[in-house]
Amino acid sequence: MSAQSSLFSRASAEVVDLHRFFVDWFVEARAGKVDFSRFETVMGEGFSMIAPSGQILDRDAVIDHVRDSRATCDDGFAISIEDIRPGWQTADTIIVLYIEAQLRGGKHSRRQSSAVFTTSSSAPNGVEWRHLHETWLQVPEG
Repeated sequence: MSAQSSLFSRASAEVVDLHRFFVDWFVEARAGKVDFSRFETVMGEGFSMIAPSGQILDRDAVIDHVRDSRATCDDGFAISIEDIRPGWQTADTIIVLYIEAQLRGGKHSRRQSSAVFTTSSSAPNGVEWRHLHETWLQVPEG
């Protein structure tokens, strides 16, 4: 396995693992068993996000929003990651493209996402999030 495909494997695992964290953190019945520091650890310094609405958020705003959203969903909340694929990459940086599908409150939504990762020996999967851009493919139904 080349270093670049290994980087894609680590970044892909991070995408899937972080969304599992979100489900556990947001679902009321599971939230008490989740370690929030896992999330803070993988959000790299200088992290930024463009939300599906177009709003630009810095690292602190994203961390605060996720922290404040603990236990806000019922057991029906689900996230699946689809069509994950590599974009541009170097030896220590990669862009990963994926679709995030959610079921929340009985409403489906889908977002096309692109995320920039850099290597980090202290992160669980060896990469940290540097930038995330999400665009609505399917806005939550009505």
